[in-house]
Amino acid sequence: WFVQVVHYPLFAQVGQDGFTGYAEHHSRRTTWVVFPPMLIELVTGVFLLFDRPPEVSAALPWLGAGLIAIIWASTALLQVPQHRAFTGGFDRVAWQKLVLSNWVWTGAWSARAVIVLVMSARVMS
Repeated sequence: WFVQVVHYPLFAQVGQDGFTGYAEHHSRRTTWVVFPPMLIELVTGVFLLFDRPPEVSAALPWLGAGLIAIIWASTALLQVPQHRAFTGGFDRVAWQKLVLSNWVWTGAWSARAVIVLVMSARVMS
């Protein structure tokens, strides 16, 4: 949500002169922060499909796995191409597409968080 509401909208304020370097650093640093949790989420999401706690209905891990697939597809097919469009400097159309398409990622990850909270509550109760 921070990236969606604060960080991506501020891309338009960086300025053309320093934007290419800024975008490169942003992508590299964001990968180091976002990729490990995404990988852990993928592994644990798949694990839950095969070793589900008895308190959790089978639908929840499958729904969660579907959301993980949406998150990864959105990253690869929507966000990464828009970030690549910034290699030549700030591109307003790519920026607008990035902010808009990132709602898919934000929504899917928010829904996934709700599912994880529901599963956790059922296991702990």
